Amino acid sequence: MIVTFTGSNDFARMAAESQAVQAFISVHTDMAVERLDGETSEAPRMFEAIQNAPFLTTRKLVVLREPSHQKAFAESFADQLARIPETTDVFIIEPKLDKRLSYYKALQKHTDFRDFPELDGQGLAKWAMQYTGQKQGSLSQPDARYLIDRVGTDQLRVQNELDKLLLYSSKITTQTIDMLTDSLPQSTVFELIDAAFAGRVPQALALYTEQRAARVEPQAIVAMIVWQMHVLATVKMAGARDAQTIAKQAKINPFVVRKTQNLARKTTPERLKTLIAQLVELDMRLKRTATNPDEAVQLYIMRLAEA
Repeated sequence: MIVTFTGSNDFARMAAESQAVQAFISVHTDMAVERLDGETSEAPRMFEAIQNAPFLTTRKLVVLREPSHQKAFAESFADQLARIPETTDVFIIEPKLDKRLSYYKALQKHTDFRDFPELDGQGLAKWAMQYTGQKQGSLSQPDARYLIDRVGTDQLRVQNELDKLLLYSSKITTQTIDMLTDSLPQSTVFELIDAAFAGRVPQALALYTEQRAARVEPQAIVAMIVWQMHVLATVKMAGARDAQTIAKQAKINPFVVRKTQNLARKTTPERLKTLIAQLVELDMRLKRTATNPDEAVQLYIMRLAEA
């Protein structure tokens, strides 16, 4: 059996990997498991491991972590499949795969291909509520969405934050989320842009000040604004397409697309074009002149609020 574990959802992928390895060990013991990393093991060594018969055991498991780091392995993988004994199981761990390569197509065709994409906001919120319930805690749907807005859509990070919150209290609320978790800079920048577009300039500037107090440099904040404006432009130009379609075509998390769709309704293509041009000018000015970065970024934030 050859299994491929792939996908950007580290939490789900790692859980599936661990469960599969433990299931094998429970029958054949860990002495029958060999682990190799593509960053340190060359292709001949990995091929040797998967092609050699088990020694002192009836079956063996070879776990290859990102073997595609060795170009020779990826290029020769399909040709070497016939040499793998039926008594050898192979787990191939590839978090990121280039779908254009023949290696990707070979894995899809010849292995048990298990893809673990990130959950969208709704799915992640549902999972967070279920996870909290399994830990004898309580989390409402609005508070689950609030937590995800605050800490992002990385399922592993969300789990870590839930564990921390549950240690404090079995009931997770907005108040405990604010008290015990840190807002991701990207999330705060989205809130900053949202506040500015809605004309809430004091709130937008306060969010900027919070980021500076957390030692996030103005240039880093501008970089995040650039990303948010890129997503905004993508969503705006997509028109009436649904969030799932936009996310798939633009390779953006569906949750981020849904949030941005609300923001896109607050602007016009003409205004967006002007704001992007001003943002390019700001970025160049910060890189090439001795302008005060805080003043320049705050001025741009105020321009976001202009009708």
